[in-house]
Amino acid sequence: MKNKIIKYFLVGLLGMFSACSDYLDVVPDNIPTIEKAFANRTMAEKYLFTCYSYMPTHADVKTQAFLISDEFWVPYPQYALYFYNTPFQEIARGNQGVVSPCLDYWNGLKGGKPMFAALRDCNTFLERMKTHIPDLQEYDQKRWIAEVKFLKAYYHYWLLRMYGPIPLIKENLPVSANVEEVQVYRDPVDDCFDYIVSLLNEAAPDLPLIIQNEATENGRASQPMALALKAKVLVEAASPLFNGNTDYAGFKRKDGVQYFNQTYDAVKWEKAALACRNAIDTCHLAGFALHYYQPGLTENLPPELITQMSIRTAVTEGNYDLNDEMVWNNSMNSSATMQSISTPNLSQAHVNSNYVAAVELSPPLKIAEMFYTDHGVPMNEDKEWELSGKYRDRYSVKTAAEDSKYNIGVGFQTAILHFNREPRFYANLSFDGNLFYGISNYNVDNQWLIRAKSNEFAGKRNIYSHSVTGYFPKKLANHKNTISGSLFNRVDYNWPVIRLADLYLLFSEAANEAYGPSHEDAHRWIDLVRERAGLEGVVASWAKYAGTQFNAKPTTKDGLRNIIQQERLIELANEGHRYWDIRRWKRGREMWHNQPIQCWDVDQAETATYYRVRTLFTPLFTTKDYFWPIRESDLVVNSNLDQNPGW
Repeated sequence: MKNKIIKYFLVGLLGMFSACSDYLDVVPDNIPTIEKAFANRTMAEKYLFTCYSYMPTHADVKTQAFLISDEFWVPYPQYALYFYNTPFQEIARGNQGVVSPCLDYWNGLKGGKPMFAALRDCNTFLERMKTHIPDLQEYDQKRWIAEVKFLKAYYHYWLLRMYGPIPLIKENLPVSANVEEVQVYRDPVDDCFDYIVSLLNEAAPDLPLIIQNEATENGRASQPMALALKAKVLVEAASPLFNGNTDYAGFKRKDGVQYFNQTYDAVKWEKAALACRNAIDTCHLAGFALHYYQPGLTENLPPELITQMSIRTAVTEGNYDLNDEMVWNNSMNSSATMQSISTPNLSQAHVNSNYVAAVELSPPLKIAEMFYTDHGVPMNEDKEWELSGKYRDRYSVKTAAEDSKYNIGVGFQTAILHFNREPRFYANLSFDGNLFYGISNYNVDNQWLIRAKSNEFAGKRNIYSHSVTGYFPKKLANHKNTISGSLFNRVDYNWPVIRLADLYLLFSEAANEAYGPSHEDAHRWIDLVRERAGLEGVVASWAKYAGTQFNAKPTTKDGLRNIIQQERLIELANEGHRYWDIRRWKRGREMWHNQPIQCWDVDQAETATYYRVRTLFTPLFTTKDYFWPIRESDLVVNSNLDQNPGW
């Protein structure tokens, strides 16, 4: 653990608003001029936090990428109707459109925030900071400028990921600007990435390495955050979606400028690898480390459950000094709703009570199959699974014995694919017959036993509140939540925007692409993440446990790339990264097009019929779906804007 000062480091991007909620206020209505808004330190600080207020609410399932792809599924259309006028799964279901796009962050409509308004406010702040602000010290002035440059970089990055080429808002246009000046163009993606990186380079030196005063500055931008974001931005720039993407060869600006570079540039991966190394070195200097669970004095946990709890609490210990892994947390919105729709009813006593769990967030069967076996390799590559027929028969059922007693109820019949899986499978997912540790029950030998068949306490009882797939995202439910009588009390946590494990895996990815699979950094960082998950290193695991045709997989660039990508999907499962990663790898058609969303037959009450595979929906995905459409009315207002291809 870090020393006491470092323990109280970063807890969330906007956590300071819990003590000073008025900081979220925009410039007060009774301030008639911008000069008054910067008349003194107090007023200028209010404007600083106005710039923060546009930060996306990363834990909001209605407005983020959780339901856009295949990471989760929900009761439909009941869930969408219950939360009316929200995008939810409309994008995943092919219902995105140009007239009124879902999750419109260009204009701030249909679940999106107005990012261009955010950039204008950031520019206003930076312009006013050039003048003297009474009672504002030079150190604070430099730091505030750096914070807003960080925010400005992130808001540009957010738009770039969604829309591809965007207009760079480097400074605000004057009121006297003529029509031609207002008709801005979109900038090529390489120019966008370069500008974002330049802002982060300018911001980082004037940001603190450690947030010293958590009570008043909880979550403010820091140097580790800026360098971690820079690493992510440069990895994105080097990835296939943006690096030599010939699918967009014909996508040019009206003046002939090419939006997407057409030649793959390997140097981009070298820049990304260097940025990852710098970010990790800075994080280590600040005291960050992979999180390992420390059992309480009354907890008598076996090693396998300690490993599972390390994985769960790497997310849910977001606002405690017990977690050294959180490089960037966002406390701007509560995790309470996310927890409610992730937590199954844990016993019959909670049915028809004031228990708040709504249980709609449902990982599909493909997510359950994504996790490794307990040998640390994919199910379809594990030679033991292949030789024994377990992979072929994975949808059949078997009865749990003593060797599964910490994960599955002894004597319970459940699917074969639920047995002998890696610790992250049991830490991330709950299912029929699974044991659930925590939430007012810390008896290892008598954990909550999930019963998820139809009309059972965790199963389907109505058309709204149930898992449509038979799986529950256990990792999102804080084990410190409590049940008192019929009341479910949630312990909120800040959402992890960037964990150290995320950076480690980005470094392995960049090192493999830049230097090849034999380079030390290509294996070192992924193996550290696997070690925390209770697995052997990549080379050892594939050599010992993979079938003959897969043994050499870690020794080739293509093979190690595939391993690193699956490792990211596993390690960061349920945290909203899957959609963005699959897009930047340009694997959308492979992973989503005509790839059915499958589940168990949750309408059934008997084991023999429950464990039948059903298809909920078969999505489509084409090249146009890699980027959001621009609203048609925006193209009318500004004739220099181009619509994204296919829309």
